[in-house]
Amino acid sequence: MPPSQDMTTALDPGLLDALQHQVAVFARRAEQTRLGGTGQLRNSMDRAAYLLLNRLDQEGPMGVKALAAGMGIDSSTVTRQVAPLVDTGLVKRTSHPEDGRAVVLQLSQRGLARLEEVRASRRRLMVEVTEGWTPEEREAFCTLLTRFNTALSARQSAHTGHAPAESGGAGGTAPGTAPEGESSPAS
Repeated sequence: MPPSQDMTTALDPGLLDALQHQVAVFARRAEQTRLGGTGQLRNSMDRAAYLLLNRLDQEGPMGVKALAAGMGIDSSTVTRQVAPLVDTGLVKRTSHPEDGRAVVLQLSQRGLARLEEVRASRRRLMVEVTEGWTPEEREAFCTLLTRFNTALSARQSAHTGHAPAESGGAGGTAPGTAPEGESSPAS
């Protein structure tokens, strides 16, 4: 539900302008660097692949429709994005354990190993860019960014009619927060 005009004008327009500007800068920087990590693995896995592999790792094998619903995107988009992951052996298609006619997507051992490499590289990047931050500052930033992503996801869902996307990342959440999101400014 959009904020009322009274609520928007009651808030500090200068602060709102600064916030939207910083979100735009973050989105540009995230896309430029792809938040890909450090070293040889920098920029080595695109955002869509990372989010799909991460979801399969967290949730286990699932069908295209369930994967799409959980990420708040169309099945056709998941099908298109998962094809190269299957081709490169990071994801495998297997029979559904309860219905042999249905196909589920599953993270392969190669996919899990690759995902762990990328996660480690991205962790090093997070350490590097938050050097000098206290643990409390890192946790607060993660909590607020998660909250922001969740609100963006809910807003997008309200406009598209899709269920809100989970925000899911291994190690990407602060204690007591929802998982990180597919619907971040950089997504």
